Amino acid sequence: MFENIHIEFWYSRGGKENKISFVGCYSNEDFKAVLEINKNHNVQELKLSIVPEVELVIEKLSIKLIYPFKESHRIYVNGYQSWTDSREFSIEEKIKPISKLAKPIMKKYQFEKYGDYSFKKYSGKKGEFHGYTYSYIREGEKLDLIGSLSERTGFTIIEQYTKENKILINKECKGLSISEAYMAFDLFYAHGSEEEVFDSYFEAMGISKPNCEPCTGWTSWYNYYENINQSIILENLRNFRDFNKNIDIFQIDDGYQTAVGDWLSVDTVKFPNGMKYICDSIKKDGYKAGIWLAPFVCETNSKIFHEKKQWILKDEKGEYVLAGSNWSKFYALDIYNIEVRDYIKKVFSVILNDWGYDMVKLDFLYAVCLLPRKEKTRGQIMTEAMEFLRECVGEKIILGCGVPLGPAFGLVDYCRIGCDVGLDWDDNFYMRKLHRERVSTFNSIRNAIGRRHLNGRAFLNDPDVFLLRDDNITLNEDQRETLAIVNNLFGSLLFTSDNLKNYKNKQFSVFDKAMQLKDRIIESVECCENGIVEVVYKEEENRFLALINLNNSTSRYSNDLLNQTQELLPYSSKIFNIENNELENCITQGF
Repeated sequence: MFENIHIEFWYSRGGKENKISFVGCYSNEDFKAVLEINKNHNVQELKLSIVPEVELVIEKLSIKLIYPFKESHRIYVNGYQSWTDSREFSIEEKIKPISKLAKPIMKKYQFEKYGDYSFKKYSGKKGEFHGYTYSYIREGEKLDLIGSLSERTGFTIIEQYTKENKILINKECKGLSISEAYMAFDLFYAHGSEEEVFDSYFEAMGISKPNCEPCTGWTSWYNYYENINQSIILENLRNFRDFNKNIDIFQIDDGYQTAVGDWLSVDTVKFPNGMKYICDSIKKDGYKAGIWLAPFVCETNSKIFHEKKQWILKDEKGEYVLAGSNWSKFYALDIYNIEVRDYIKKVFSVILNDWGYDMVKLDFLYAVCLLPRKEKTRGQIMTEAMEFLRECVGEKIILGCGVPLGPAFGLVDYCRIGCDVGLDWDDNFYMRKLHRERVSTFNSIRNAIGRRHLNGRAFLNDPDVFLLRDDNITLNEDQRETLAIVNNLFGSLLFTSDNLKNYKNKQFSVFDKAMQLKDRIIESVECCENGIVEVVYKEEENRFLALINLNNSTSRYSNDLLNQTQELLPYSSKIFNIENNELENCITQGF
């Protein structure tokens, strides 16, 4: 894979731009490039260091590889952050750019801040893809995986150009000033099965398997959103005891604080007894207590914004850096400001020690690296921010969300690997023209399938919630049950937001099955041309075939795995026991 590579290094010295192309090691009066490639059977590692003789400003740094793409290849594209759509593509597909008509909306609501739109150009052409940290090209059961072993020196953007038979690996470091040795690339390549290449990849990174366990739980967000109060929380807590349903974690989401950023200022109208009382109530019922916060941002209505403006990140024009349009609009905090760090440490100390919470769900983390610095790339900022959070939280549980995944590897216990689930299937038609991080049950399901290889390696995967209730939702029954099947098959954090007192008998039956944590081995996943996803997995001594129809039309399935042809209604799922070729008592029929 790393044979015959071509390197491009564009840089400025004293305001004069230089464009250098070379193969292997290289040196001139400005810098030395040190290239090292190690090979061991089906595994290779590549290191490229730039050693400047004088101060240089990087404009572009990339590696070009020749790769013979075939029509049968499937290319996995890992999106920028948790919420970004991530899946396998055929070589004739494309990543859709933002519609030109949608750009004014994107700017007005700051949607471009959620993704990579401000620093990565989308070609919108068929056969041209880009993703972050790692990617693979699959043919049948064999994968060619390319991955970065560290994002500390900058995000690694892996681009495939199938019509040109080339791969570009770019370091996201434009504008970075270097005066000392800079480890530009630390890359890994492996060929083999999915299990082989990903096990080798994380072993090469030195990341041990997570020591936390798969678990179940409830969160307030996807039913009540910000409209929570003490009565609602205690009612839902009581439901689990009254209906004798066991879960591991009971989590309070957004809405307990007076403003985003003012985490220790509890809304006493909503929660008159405070958040320690809520935590104690949760623990009294035998569950771990979780709570949500977004530690790197503050909203316009917060005390921080009005009283501590020196904490907010500023751009080169001296303007405060907006991070999105949620709430009253929100801004990124400067984590290299010692006062900001001290405040965040205090917040965690109170929440985890004084209030007693066991888990923190940390959201909108991408905001911390919106603005690169002269001496730090976005990737370095994000990596250092995640290390800071781990230091603050200590041995307590972190559920990461809204975060570029590479810097989170090995530093969070659980991590969201998809966008927010919606109360409908795929949002309004006009929202589909917008950013790749939008709320979408459909995209959430595809990400749970697509990022399955991270589960149990980088962290334990949180596919987001499943919802079975009839009220306050427009997902139909097949869509709700397919969501539950996918989360159960691929997730290790199985949460819901439903009020159990509104369940009927069948919903309780599905809930019980969906919350079952089982040891299973996913043997293969294939996305068929007709839109059906075919999942073969082993559970105890039996092998099963799960068929998941993500189409809005009825699809037919016929394969050697079954001695029969099956029709699947739109968005429906079926599970077969391969050993006896019989339809299981699956979720579509009560799971």
